[in-house]
Amino acid sequence: MIELFHTSSESCSRQFTQRYSTSFSSAIRLLHEDLRQPIYNIYGFVRLADEIVDTFHHLDKPTLLANFKAETYASIERGLSLNPILHSFQLTVNQYNIDHALIEAFFRSMEFDLSKRNYDEAGYKEYIYGSAEVVGLMCLYVFCEGDHSEYKKLEAPARSLGAAFQKVNFLRDIKADFNGLSRVYFPGCDFNNFTDADKRRIEADIQRDFDHAFTGIEALPLKARFGVYVAYKYYLSLFRKIRRTEPKAILDTRIRIANYHKALIVLRAGVKNQLRLI
Repeated sequence: MIELFHTSSESCSRQFTQRYSTSFSSAIRLLHEDLRQPIYNIYGFVRLADEIVDTFHHLDKPTLLANFKAETYASIERGLSLNPILHSFQLTVNQYNIDHALIEAFFRSMEFDLSKRNYDEAGYKEYIYGSAEVVGLMCLYVFCEGDHSEYKKLEAPARSLGAAFQKVNFLRDIKADFNGLSRVYFPGCDFNNFTDADKRRIEADIQRDFDHAFTGIEALPLKARFGVYVAYKYYLSLFRKIRRTEPKAILDTRIRIANYHKALIVLRAGVKNQLRLI
């Protein structure tokens, strides 16, 4: 019967991911079937922690997060949690021997979101590492399937990809973060006076991350390459749309990619994949 509990828990993580991120779910479905569920398990865990810090404003969020953190480590240690999202996450952590330091860094960034509202350069880098880069590294453990030398080779580009995704999210979500949560992640920025020079400086940094990340995508194992490439192309398209948008418009609206454009990205990526161009 334990197998039924495993599969039921993993089904929860899969549904959680699909409900919260249609774009990310679409990219996961393009991975080899061996890799899909472990990535759902990671994303479900990350998404649940995000909900604690971003949504449950009427509750004691520090206590909720502390309890969630303690239960995460306890579930990894005993190989079981009655929380199905955490149970599926610990299955993946234990199966792929994911470094617990990555989990600790992730919780550190989630704790920042409970209290920090502005970041200097060092804090900004630490937050991005813990909130995004380590998530990419957890996924990389799955993609490499125990090959430690391959993991080390791809570690730096994977961090760049996670950083690029997070920084694009920051630009896309300025309205919600600044107006709704009073957060300013980009150091030295005043969103009451967000200039074109500010925006160009941020964009140049993001472009460097994308350029470095692509070198790693080309070297990913075949089981992972296509799905990760599609996610990369989706975020790159979103980034290019943001670059064409005036600073004031960024503050007033949330930039999106139309569904037909997403479908076109998948189609073009599929053609490149068939021609072995990625």
